[in-house]
Amino acid sequence: AAIKEIAKRGKDPLAGPLRLGVIYTIAPYLLPELVRNVIKRSPQMPLMLQENFTTRLLEMLRTGELDAAILAEPFPDQGLAVTPLYDEPFLVAVPRTHAMAACKELSAEAIKDETMLLLGTGHCFRDHVLEVCPEFARFSPSSEGIRKSFEGSSLETIKQMVASGMGITVVPKLSVPRQDVPHAADPSTDYVCYVPFSDPPPTRRVVLVWRKSFTRHEAIAALRQAVMACDLQGVTLLMP
Repeated sequence: AAIKEIAKRGKDPLAGPLRLGVIYTIAPYLLPELVRNVIKRSPQMPLMLQENFTTRLLEMLRTGELDAAILAEPFPDQGLAVTPLYDEPFLVAVPRTHAMAACKELSAEAIKDETMLLLGTGHCFRDHVLEVCPEFARFSPSSEGIRKSFEGSSLETIKQMVASGMGITVVPKLSVPRQDVPHAADPSTDYVCYVPFSDPPPTRRVVLVWRKSFTRHEAIAALRQAVMACDLQGVTLLMP
């Protein structure tokens, strides 16, 4: 079967599955449209998807369990091929009833005394947030004896905690519900406001990585083109 698969690919370099890893804080927001684009453009290349932490996806790339991965920089250089996809700004998510919900923009200084809801250890986005707001790196008790930081297991769970008034958080732009799409299934959209950071806003660079020994260059190019064809509002698409 493997020999047949290789022979088929010889005729069509896009033929056959592509094993793609995506980090947790990108997958839910990019994959729905990316998968649709790949189906439309390269139906002969089904995606086998793996959602995980950066460290695990890098390990799976190294051992050959994955062909490519979509990650956020920085990560340890492991001799991989890297092409940039987009720069994504961060926003502050606050309860709609919070005084800061009326702000046009916020600085990192302005939010340092708030209760910050963070992703757990292992998420690279947690590290990005702590770079922007280093005050939250230590669980310092406030005067009321309550920790300044609380952890959640996913961005969506944390947004529900923001909606309920537990605190504020920092989120990547693509996780912000779009105004032009109905969100009946997510009540938090009615109770959370997303406020931009003051210029220049903190951002993360999202990249596509693969082993340099991976020979299906056309598959990588097709995947990149499918990402570029997504309607990614508010991010800056990057040329290779």
